[in-house]
Amino acid sequence: MPHTPFELDGKTVFVAGHRGMVGSALLRRLAQEGVKLLTAGRAELDLRDQAAVREWFAANRPQVVFVAAAKVGGIAANNALRGQFIYENLAITTNIIHAAYASRAEKLMFLGSSCIYPRLAAQPISEDSLLTGPLEPTNEPYAIAKIAGIKMAEAYRSQYGVDFVSVMPTNLYGPGDNYHPEHSHVVAALIRRFHEAKLSKAPSVVVWGTGAPRREFLYVDDLADACVFLMKNYSDAGPINIGTGEDITIAEFAAEVAVTVGYTGEIEFDASRPDGTPRKLLDVGRLSRLGWRASTSLRDGLRLAYGAFLDNEAFDKKNAAADLVTS
Repeated sequence: MPHTPFELDGKTVFVAGHRGMVGSALLRRLAQEGVKLLTAGRAELDLRDQAAVREWFAANRPQVVFVAAAKVGGIAANNALRGQFIYENLAITTNIIHAAYASRAEKLMFLGSSCIYPRLAAQPISEDSLLTGPLEPTNEPYAIAKIAGIKMAEAYRSQYGVDFVSVMPTNLYGPGDNYHPEHSHVVAALIRRFHEAKLSKAPSVVVWGTGAPRREFLYVDDLADACVFLMKNYSDAGPINIGTGEDITIAEFAAEVAVTVGYTGEIEFDASRPDGTPRKLLDVGRLSRLGWRASTSLRDGLRLAYGAFLDNEAFDKKNAAADLVTS
């Protein structure tokens, strides 16, 4: 794996999807670098619109691009909104990658997802496991769109000689997460569920699935730090995993969330709900050998995530009160 240092200092950097959990974490981390940050909200730029994306890139000429924009959600959202997930993610990905090439961006990083790997991949999952078996059916459309992004970055690198790389984050959590009761990822869903149960003094909380699947969780600011590190220090055709190298059962994880939130009732499991992939632990050996490791423990990360959730709840209540006064 060649080491090819890339200098960020003084560069114009575009973070696509800057208002999302990952994109906002990237902005926080990049603020520590000597870069000029470019962002574009949905009202300014629809990333699904090919012509609009090409025009924006031609006008702004970012030198460095982080592709953190995506249509995302938990198991329920992925399974219910299959057409939406594959269309929007394919459109966003292909539009940005091609526009970055056409506008002569110096480097691009495509952020994929650990769901790209086969459902029953050998654990821990190495980057070489890609396309070696069937995907998890519940999120197959999303995974296919992400695989297309990886392969598009590889193909453009091969044909045009551009420095386009792909990174594969494990399950993420932290500030900026989506707390929708049906469409959120497992961490945000459990934080909200246990918080509401604590307030209502509910005797028990129901967690989807059996609790047996094992998952790896990475605090989103650690991901952002890894992405900046890899933007500087990684240049290879294949994807590289980003994670902690440690996993935990959903049952154990739910108990950790309950402790963080301060919920003391019972935890029950609804086995009629899908479990998803039985285990998903990434092999982070390549990343570790380059010199990066996650620094935020699960307990500390959950504490920070819950604090961000409470801040968001207070913000929403304040805005709702203001709406009542002015309406």
